[in-house]
Formats: sequence, structure tokens, C-alpha cells
Amino acid sequence: MNIILLSGGSGKRLWPLSNDIRSKQFIKIFESGNGEYESMVQRIYRQLRETDPNAFVTIATSKTQVSAIHNQIGEEVEICVEPCRKDTFPALALAAAYLHDLKGLAQEEIVVVCPVDPYVESEYFAALSEMERILKEGDANLVLLGITPSYPSEKYGYILPADAKKVSRVSRFKEKPNQKEAAEWISQGALWNGGVFAFRLGFMLEKAKEQIGTSDYDELYARYMQLDAVSFDRVVAEQERNMKVLRFLGAWKDLGTWNTLTEAMEENSVGNAILNPSCENVHVVNELDVPVLCMGLKDVVVSASPEGILISDKEQSSYIKPYVDQMNQRIMFAEKSWGSFRVIDVEDASMTIKVTLNPGCSMNYHSHERRDEVWTIISGEGRTIVDGMEQPVQAGDVVTMQAGCRHTILADTELKVIEVQLGKEISVYDKRKFEPER
Repeated sequence: MNIILLSGGSGKRLWPLSNDIRSKQFIKIFESGNGEYESMVQRIYRQLRETDPNAFVTIATSKTQVSAIHNQIGEEVEICVEPCRKDTFPALALAAAYLHDLKGLAQEEIVVVCPVDPYVESEYFAALSEMERILKEGDANLVLLGITPSYPSEKYGYILPADAKKVSRVSRFKEKPNQKEAAEWISQGALWNGGVFAFRLGFMLEKAKEQIGTSDYDELYARYMQLDAVSFDRVVAEQERNMKVLRFLGAWKDLGTWNTLTEAMEENSVGNAILNPSCENVHVVNELDVPVLCMGLKDVVVSASPEGILISDKEQSSYIKPYVDQMNQRIMFAEKSWGSFRVIDVEDASMTIKVTLNPGCSMNYHSHERRDEVWTIISGEGRTIVDGMEQPVQAGDVVTMQAGCRHTILADTELKVIEVQLGKEISVYDKRKFEPER
């Protein structure tokens, strides 16, 4: 089976754990069965591999998420990188061209598209295989997955089946109607669009030619920043007349808000948290190194991270985005391809960061023009290269780099470093990369 996993969005509705760099699908909040926690993208990728080890899985995402994906899933995962963040139609046009032009998939090949962030179980993946079969054995151009609606929501598209069968022709499709219209669609028997669909590769390539004027990967990539940000549902699903829908009756949760996310949590707290016995329906996610104590709370979510602290009634937490949009704060935590960093202190002329490098990984060889840096190794073993000179480092070692000095650090084991940046103009843009001198 050929799978495209769509990984997009900034995830501001799950602030303070998500932001413009760290989307909700990278938050490690679910128990994986081995005593550790996994994120949404790790969970669904693991489930796909357990269901079909031979599936060809490609993740379509913007370049800002590539480091986090490599960090959480590994370097071997197939990624179609968007030059910038667009909506689902440009992303899928580029991914289809990537599969055809770079990976050699024939136009007759069937591709199943699904998001990385639903909370699902094994029956969901059986449904993906059934969608592939429906398309293979029938004459439809597009097969959708329909979810029984829980309420009239403006967040979803609506699929109106022609009949009540498990697999039906689609009479009409409406992308994200208002609440009143959504209620009318539900009264007629409409299903939520789960964001899952199957098509032959050639179908998507043809849609790219119609809407963009080309299905060539190199040309799409070069023109990507100029493309209109439009959704696949609006451009394709609303217009297509030859569609089928598969009714899905299994477990499915869209974890787009704190309220829905906590419903999927297997325990009431993640991280250092204490809830006294009088707490009811309280969930805590704490990424800080200090304890959180909750007493006598009811229907509340508490989340603490380097980005900030949220204390909210669960129902009210759905309305967080306008308030987060007003905030103007530097990124305090990010995952990189080599590990992660966390800002722990900011002053007028200094910034202190805790850096964790994964075994076998290294930073880019680089320099800064307007700041000095001091590295203090707090655990692990590795090597530094400073102006071409390599030396081993371990816990307790201190390395000083003046402005203009070329430097990098390589981890032989997991390596934790306290990095102090000193300067009047500390900026993420003050970085010049070089080829390693060894």
C-alpha cells in the first residue's frame, strides 16, 4: 500500500506545548507500552508499520518540520518537503509528482492519504486497505472515509452518501459549512470528512495540471511559493462527481484541542505533577523540571512548558487560539535533526540554552559574528572542533568560542551541554555555516 501522511499546521490550539515550530503532532503524550511516551506522528507511523510492514509511506510536510520528523522517526523515513507551508492541494500535488517523477510510481498506482494526527486503533488501518480495494475494484475516481458526526461542527467537510450502505456513492460534498448548514447536512444523513481519501496517482497528477498548469516535480517545487494556498477538499472533493465513501464505525478522535486531547490520554498526568483526591476530570502535562500541584480542581487542563503555562477550564480551552496569536515570544524549545534545545534563561546580553545531542549526531560547523559562546559539558562524551582543531570532551569540560570562531560539537554518546551565548545582539540569524575542516 502507498501511503501519504500529511503533516502540517502550527498547532496553536495546544499552546504552550505547540507553536509555529513544534506542531501538535510532535508532542510526546501517549504511552507507547515500554514505559516511554510517543507523539501522534510516532504513534500513527508505528501503527502503520505494525499493520503493513511493506507499506511505502511518504510524509508530506513543510521544511520547518523535517528536523522533528527525523528526530522522532529516523533518517530513513521518506519525506516530500514543501519549500513553505501551503494548504493540502499544493502539498498533495507536489507529493504526487514526487512519487511519480522521483520514486517511479506508475500513474495506475493507488495512493491513500491520511493526516498524521488522528487518534485511531487497528480498525482504522483495515479501513485504509478497504479504501484501496474499493478503488481498485470499482470505477470511482476518489474514495473518502466518512465519520458519523457527533455534533454540527464547522471544522469538517460533510459527505452526503447516496444510501445507507457501508460503501456508497457520494451525492454531494460540502467543505466546512457554518454551524446551521452543518446541522442541516447531518439531518440529511451526512458524514464528517475524516481527511482520508484514496485515488490513483494519475488522477492527482491530472488535477495538478488542471489547477496549476503542470505536474512536473521540479517545476512545482520551483513555483511552490507562488501557488495559491487552497485545500484539496475545496478544489477537488467539492467538484468531483465520481466519488464513493466508506463509512467508518471504529474509534476515531480528532485531537485538535486540549479538550479532545485529554480524552485520549491514558493517565491524568504526564511529567512531574500531583493531583489531590478532590480533583475531578483534571489533566496535567508538565514539561518543566518543577512540580505542579493541583488541588480541588474540576474539568481543568494544566499544561506547563518553556513557552508558558496554561490553566483552563476544558471547554474554554477550545477558544485559546486568538489569545495565543497575540503573544510575541521567542521559541523556547525545538527539536532538530541532531537532537533538541531548550532555552532556560534570557538576559539583555546573554542567553542560556540546554542542548541535547543524539548519539552519532553533530551540529553544523558554523560561526557567529556578534556573540561569544561557552559550552559546559554536563553529561556524555563527544568531540569539539574549534577552528579546525578537534579535541575529546566529557562531563565537566568547558569550551570557549569567541565571535568569528568556527565550531561544532559531535556526540559519541547522548551529549548534554549548557550553552551560554554572550553578546549585545543575540539573534538566530547570526549564523554562518561552513564545510567541516577534517
